[in-house]
Amino acid sequence: MRPAVWYFDVISPFSYLHLKQFERLPADLDIEYVPVLFAGLLKANGQKGPAEIAAKRVQAYRSCVFMAQEAGIPFRFPPAHPFNPLHALRLLCGAGVNAAHVHAVFDCIWKEGLDVNRPENFAALAERLGVIEPSALIAQPEVKQKLIANTERALARGIYGVPTFDFGGELFWGSDSIALMNAFATDPGLFAAGELARVSNLPAAAVRKEAG
Repeated sequence: MRPAVWYFDVISPFSYLHLKQFERLPADLDIEYVPVLFAGLLKANGQKGPAEIAAKRVQAYRSCVFMAQEAGIPFRFPPAHPFNPLHALRLLCGAGVNAAHVHAVFDCIWKEGLDVNRPENFAALAERLGVIEPSALIAQPEVKQKLIANTERALARGIYGVPTFDFGGELFWGSDSIALMNAFATDPGLFAAGELARVSNLPAAAVRKEAG
């Protein structure tokens, strides 16, 4: 088995669409699922998320719906987006991060289109994960610290967005990165030759000044 680390946040519809296409990946991958706080990545890198730019928000949402339809993936936006994913992420960290639990949380939000911050929906999600007292679980310091540590781990690896795979010493960002990752899995020297090698070290001819 070949190890691969998948960084994600349940706030991300692109993470959901990526997850639902994992059958396209090599069968010998041993995937470690690592939930992170996307907002923490954005803050650390001085970025805005797609949903924080009005025009981009609309385009991103339309793209998600269209991509899901094209791929035959059941998909429904929750009642409002962006939403606060913190409790859902902590619940996942506390319940144990495995493939079944990750699918359950994503399905609740992006297949069924539920607001997981509504008490009745959060309780139902906790039940799916086998958690009896979810409020107590997500309040535990070690559970909170796990999410913080995951996010710091992602930042230390150079990750700026979700979803991102860390595989073979390379990062593959975005729900549309599966074909590239598959090509690399077949040919680990893919980025060491030709135009792919050249652009990996391409210099910048101009740098935009920071506002302020």
